[in-house]
Amino acid sequence: MIGGEALIAKLGDRLSGLRGRITPSAEMEKITWFRAGGLAQALFQPADEEDLAAFLKAVPEEIPVMVVGIGSNLLVREGGIPGFVVRLSAKGFGEAEAISPTGIKAGAATPDKRVAALAHDCGIGGFHFYHGIPGAIGGALRMNAGANGVETRERVVEVRALDRQGNLHVLSNADMGYAYRHSSADADLIFTSATFEGYAEDKDAIKAAMDAVQHHRETVQPIREKTGGSTFKNPEGTSAWKEIDNAGCRGLMIGGAQMSPLHCNFMINTGNATGYDLEYLGETVRSRVLENSGIRLHWEIKRIGHFKPGHEVQEFLGQLL
Repeated sequence: MIGGEALIAKLGDRLSGLRGRITPSAEMEKITWFRAGGLAQALFQPADEEDLAAFLKAVPEEIPVMVVGIGSNLLVREGGIPGFVVRLSAKGFGEAEAISPTGIKAGAATPDKRVAALAHDCGIGGFHFYHGIPGAIGGALRMNAGANGVETRERVVEVRALDRQGNLHVLSNADMGYAYRHSSADADLIFTSATFEGYAEDKDAIKAAMDAVQHHRETVQPIREKTGGSTFKNPEGTSAWKEIDNAGCRGLMIGGAQMSPLHCNFMINTGNATGYDLEYLGETVRSRVLENSGIRLHWEIKRIGHFKPGHEVQEFLGQLL
């Protein structure tokens, strides 16, 4: 993989006229909540949707382009990420507004908590669950983020997105193909904004629901640690944390990575964990749960980039497959 400066130089005038910021050899550990991981060959932060479309049209399709959000559920491998990582800016994609008595429009970089706060201020019910999700709307759309018995798919009306060629698409709720923690919308689509529909509700009731969400998080989740949130999806009929606990993995450590003693489906960086430590810990847990209960846990955290040579991690550690 050539360096970021060489990649940008190779593209030459193709990138002229873009208004966003391009950073060669970007340190992804500064972006992810785990505070670990390798370099992105180049990072692009578009000024707005039009600028992003121009970028996608300018960059040849053989050069990989990957979008990330605020980095809350992202594990970057130490070998780095080839091509461009696109990170949507708060200025260009972080606004949210009420568009009707019960409707909200939000940019993909808008923090979920901000949407919950706006809904409260406007007396719009159905968004309290976003108060407890440490991510942004783009990730919520892609992962069908949910909490406290509510999921993103229950609120989505339509989504604006750009494809790899920079063409605009407007997707309906049905087009998103939602399932548990999953959307079947094309993986190459970059979501830029979405409209949502809630319902009229008393502000005091909304505030009480938000307070309950916050109390739950503060009581049972390690929210002040360097963590990526829920590590694994809940298997059908049980909870990931229960299976992890039953397999004896609560508090398990590898290097600087640990399964939280407070909530054992949360993986934390205790201070000096590498991307390798974190992923190896995750696969160790998957292996032990499979051995203990026969259940194959599936990652909820998104893992991206190349392994550093000599630091590859096999699924389930290559055992019990």
